[in-house]
Amino acid sequence: MHELSLDYQRRPVGSRDGGNLTPEYTRLNPSQKIPTLQDGELVVSESAAIVNYLTTRYGEGKDMKPPSDPAERARYDMWCFFCMMELDADTLYVIRRHADLHSIYGDAPNAVEAAKECFVHQAAAATVRLGSGPYVMGTRFTGADILLTTCLTGAKRREIPLPEPLNRYLALTTSREPYRQALQANQPPVSP
Repeated sequence: MHELSLDYQRRPVGSRDGGNLTPEYTRLNPSQKIPTLQDGELVVSESAAIVNYLTTRYGEGKDMKPPSDPAERARYDMWCFFCMMELDADTLYVIRRHADLHSIYGDAPNAVEAAKECFVHQAAAATVRLGSGPYVMGTRFTGADILLTTCLTGAKRREIPLPEPLNRYLALTTSREPYRQALQANQPPVSP
């Protein structure tokens, strides 16, 4: 939203406090997962679908619209799917469940360690794919960069080592003003 300079209304919904289980939220998103975007009558869930909808719908003036050339679009989609599957679902999600939320989902130290090793392996692959950048699609910041940045910051929070090119990439993407604005708007206030 900040990348596209869009006005929005944030409605915090917690999964640990049952906010995602309310009848109102379930009507919007029957899978009861977070996040969910409502844009007028349209309701979209799944992070990559939300990012791609917003950049397709509102990205023209910000040069964030996904590529229209089929080969470039395939490369863009590859990055989006790579981030959501290889970096998030196969690795970070396992760690979130069995390390961060072990009291709910149970301890699984072997699965957590394997997920960390898999993330390191996939991060090395991302480094090769990144090329000369500076962004995943070259000189243009896109929705795929939002997804990759989210995964890399998740790895950093969990002290998973990143290859130096990804550390430089992350320093670049997280130093952008829209990123800082989004972080400030969406992080819970810190208690003194």
